[in-house]
Amino acid sequence: MTVLTADQIARVKATVPVLAEHGTTITKHFYKRMFAHHPELKNVFNQTHQKSGNQPETLAKAVYAYAANIDNLGALGPTVSRIAHKHASLNIRPEQYPIVGRHLLGAFVDVLGDAVDQETLGAWEVAYGQLADIFIGAEAKLYEGAAWSGFRPFKVARKEVESDEITSFYLTPADGSPACGFEPGQYLSVKRFVDELGVDQPRQYSLSDAPNGKWLRISVKREAGCENQAPGHVSNLLHDGVEVGEVVHVSAPMGDFTLARKKNTHVVLMSGGVGVTPMTSMLSTLLADHSERSVTFVHACRNGRVHAFRQWLNDTVAAHPNVTRAVFYEAIETEDRVGVDYDFEGRLDLTKITGKVMIPDADYYICGPVPFMRAQCESLTALGVDATRIHTEVFGSGAVQ
Repeated sequence: MTVLTADQIARVKATVPVLAEHGTTITKHFYKRMFAHHPELKNVFNQTHQKSGNQPETLAKAVYAYAANIDNLGALGPTVSRIAHKHASLNIRPEQYPIVGRHLLGAFVDVLGDAVDQETLGAWEVAYGQLADIFIGAEAKLYEGAAWSGFRPFKVARKEVESDEITSFYLTPADGSPACGFEPGQYLSVKRFVDELGVDQPRQYSLSDAPNGKWLRISVKREAGCENQAPGHVSNLLHDGVEVGEVVHVSAPMGDFTLARKKNTHVVLMSGGVGVTPMTSMLSTLLADHSERSVTFVHACRNGRVHAFRQWLNDTVAAHPNVTRAVFYEAIETEDRVGVDYDFEGRLDLTKITGKVMIPDADYYICGPVPFMRAQCESLTALGVDATRIHTEVFGSGAVQ
């Protein structure tokens, strides 16, 4: 692995203030520069996030964090793991790293000009090589353990509406072989060609059922878009353009947001909106394992119309004394009042359910929009939960902390 000298480390750390001020400008230029020279890479990167600016901002934060911790790379371990899993899900390969490095360093020069000298640029070249080696090594291990390489054809065996927004797709290998195993909480990438963008676009979707050897189930939210948010091209194509019997191309399951199945501690599953999908996989797996662990299933959504898996949850709670629920509807509608699908009105408030969630040594798994996850992490920490027991999943370009 590439090793930096003390002088090179000092030079990289000296760029931290510059990255804080100009990082996003550099990364926006980097993507523009790289796509101009390698338009084929548009098939790998989320073009919606490019347009919104989310991806350049996220990369800028990552570059800043790397520079700030260049002498303490252990602090980046969780971030490296999460990114490596996403890279492996997208089938990123070692030969693509030199391309990224060349254009990232070129963007430094283009944006900063004489403000970056040759010695500092040389230090960054070595630093990037070190980072690339770390990711290439981590991803090689993931590829070695993956169920298959690249994108594989799967047939849609079943399509099931779960709510006004979410539809489940039951995917089976097109060659008739058994479905692979996975860890509950993991996701896979689905690749579709988007006519509007003129490129293939892969998107990650959590697996929403227990591993069973028969199918891989994903449950996809339709992202219609609004004034401040672009539509979800792939999710809409799946909802409207993919029917039973059609083929989609899928990467092997990846992700390090996974249920610790061998533990015997209380499990608290907390979700907001479509964040419910990995939680259904985790709970379904515990049931399939005949686990006696106590589980609290906490879910928040806008109303009953968008409450996915509600009957499944009701039936599960009724049939399993070790499973309890706490469901929050932000705004209860008239038709919601006649059912028994929710427990509280308003946004998720842990102070209303402390008896159900404040369990000694419990493990907390959280998935949902970034503001939702941030709020729940803060609430749990304020209630005295150790941060090592709080586990979160993040898709897209967000970060919880």
